[in-house]
Amino acid sequence: MARTRNSKSSSFISLNPSFFIHLFSLPPFNSLHNYSPRKNSRITQTSPFLSFCFISLLITLTFFAILLITFTTFFQNPLSCTGTSSSSSPLFLASVFAVASSRSGSVQDEQITLSTGAMVPLPAHGVVGNFSEEEEEFWKQPDNQGYMPCLDFSLKYRKASAKISKEKRKFLVVVASGGLNQQRNQIVDAVVIARILEATLVVPVLQVNHIWGDDSEFSDIFDVEHFKKTLIADVRIVASLPSTHFVSKQTINRDLPFHVSPLWLRARFLKQLNQEGLLILKGLDSKLSKNLPPDLQKLKCKVAFHALRFATPIRELGYQIARRMWIEGPYVAIHLRLEKDVWIRTGCLTGLGRQYDSIISRERDSHPEYLTGKLNMTHAQRRLAGMCPLNASEMARFLKGLGAPISARIYVAGGEPFGGTQAMQPLKNEFPNLLTKHTLARNGELTPYLEKSSTLAAIDYIVSLSSDVFINSHGGNMGRALEGHRAYVGHRKYIKPNKRMMLPFFEDSSVSEQEFKRIMKKLHRKSQGQPESRAKKIDRDVIAYPVPECMCKQ
Repeated sequence: MARTRNSKSSSFISLNPSFFIHLFSLPPFNSLHNYSPRKNSRITQTSPFLSFCFISLLITLTFFAILLITFTTFFQNPLSCTGTSSSSSPLFLASVFAVASSRSGSVQDEQITLSTGAMVPLPAHGVVGNFSEEEEEFWKQPDNQGYMPCLDFSLKYRKASAKISKEKRKFLVVVASGGLNQQRNQIVDAVVIARILEATLVVPVLQVNHIWGDDSEFSDIFDVEHFKKTLIADVRIVASLPSTHFVSKQTINRDLPFHVSPLWLRARFLKQLNQEGLLILKGLDSKLSKNLPPDLQKLKCKVAFHALRFATPIRELGYQIARRMWIEGPYVAIHLRLEKDVWIRTGCLTGLGRQYDSIISRERDSHPEYLTGKLNMTHAQRRLAGMCPLNASEMARFLKGLGAPISARIYVAGGEPFGGTQAMQPLKNEFPNLLTKHTLARNGELTPYLEKSSTLAAIDYIVSLSSDVFINSHGGNMGRALEGHRAYVGHRKYIKPNKRMMLPFFEDSSVSEQEFKRIMKKLHRKSQGQPESRAKKIDRDVIAYPVPECMCKQ
C-alpha cells in the first residue's frame, strides 16, 4: 500500500487571502472594483451584471478545480496510514483497514482489503463514567504517536511477484508443530521462505499436538481460501501437492540452524528445489532470521495480521464471547501461565504448597529435557530473575498496584490452571468479576471444541485482542503475537510486568501500599503499549514490534 498524506492537510487546499486580492486587481474584476455611476466613461463602461456573472463563473470553476486537485491527490496516494488521534474510535478502525492490501503485485478479480483481511478488535471504550483519577489512568489508552499500518512493497518486490505468484515447478511443504501461536509463527515463516526460494507453498501441515492431543488440520483453525487469496500476489499457494511431485522416498529437512538468512536458504536449498521440485521442512520455530530485508518484514506482517484469519465458526464464536465482555464496559484480559507444563518447564514453585510442588518436581525429574533456562539456579533465583510466571496472588497485587478498580471485569485466557479453582482463588478474592470463555459460553457453544486446544486458544486470542487492557504474566508466543497485533490495530494498551524489577518490592513488608502503587506505576509507565521500534534491540521479531517496517508515522 502506498503512503497517504496527512488527512488534515490533504483533504483541503488553503489559499492565501492575497491570492484573491491579486485576482480582483486584474481585468475584468478591476472594472467591478472601479465601477461608479459618477465615473462612468466610454473607456471603462462595463455592466455590473456582466462582471458579477463573470466572477460567479470563475469562482465556480475555481471550486471545481480545487475538488479535482483534491481527489486526484487522494487517488494517487491510496490510503495506507490514516490520520487520527484516537485509537478508541470505531471510525479509526474502519479508516485504517478500508484500504487495498494487494499493491504488491498482480491484478486480482476480487481485491482483498485490509478491512476484510485483518482481524480487527472491537473498539476500545472511552474513559467515561464514575471513575476516579487513578482508575481513568488505568483504562486510558496509550498515545499511538500517529503510527498506522503501512505495507508499501518496493517496485522490485512487485515486479518479482508476477513470476513468483505463477510458479508451478517448485513446491515447499512445511510441517508446523507446537501450540496454536507457535504454529502461527511457523506458518508466517513458511510463506516468507517460499517467497525467498520462489516456490509454490502447499498449505502447511499441522503436526498432531501430543501434549494436548489436538489433531486439528489447517482448515479446522484458519480460513484457507482467505489465506490463499490474501497472498495471491506474493506467493502461489495450493491445497495439496500435485501427484507429479510425489516420490517414494521423501527427505525431510529438520536440522535448520537458528536465525538463517535468505542467502543461507538459497545456498542450501535452491539446487535441491530446482532438481527435485520438492522441499519438505519441519521444525521451523525461531529458525528464520528476525533481521530480514524490509519487503520480507512487510510480508510477515501481511501474513500474520491479514492472511491468517481464523475459520468462520471460530471467528464468530470468538467475537460473540468478546461482545459479552465488551457490552458491559471496559475489561482487562490477562494471560495467566498456570498450566502444569509451564511449571514443569520453568523450574518454578507453584505457590500452592508442598503437595503441588512435589508433583511438579517428580514430573520434572523424570523429564529433565523439559526444563528450560539455566539449570544451576534455585527456585528463588529463577523467580527473582523474572523467569517464573506470576501466580494468581502476585497478579492480584500487581493489578491493585497499577490502579485497577476492584469492580474491573477480568477475562482470564489460558488453559486449565494446575491446582484448579484453588490456584485462582487469591485473584478472585481481590477481583470477584473473574470470567473465562467457559463461564461466558452459552448452551454448549464450547462443547464441540473441548478437546481442541488450538480452537480454545484462538477464542482466547480474539477476546484478548478486543480487551481495553491486556497483561501477559510470562512471555510466550501468544503474548508476543498479541503485543504486535494490538500495536498494529492502534497500539491498544498492553502491559508487560517488569518482574525482575518489581518482585523485590513484593517481598519488602516495609513498603506501604501507597508507596507500592507509586513504584508499580513508575516501573511500567513506559511499557503500556506505546509505539516501540523493532530496531531498539537486536533480533526483535517484526510480528511483536511492527514499527517501523509495517507501520508509518504521519
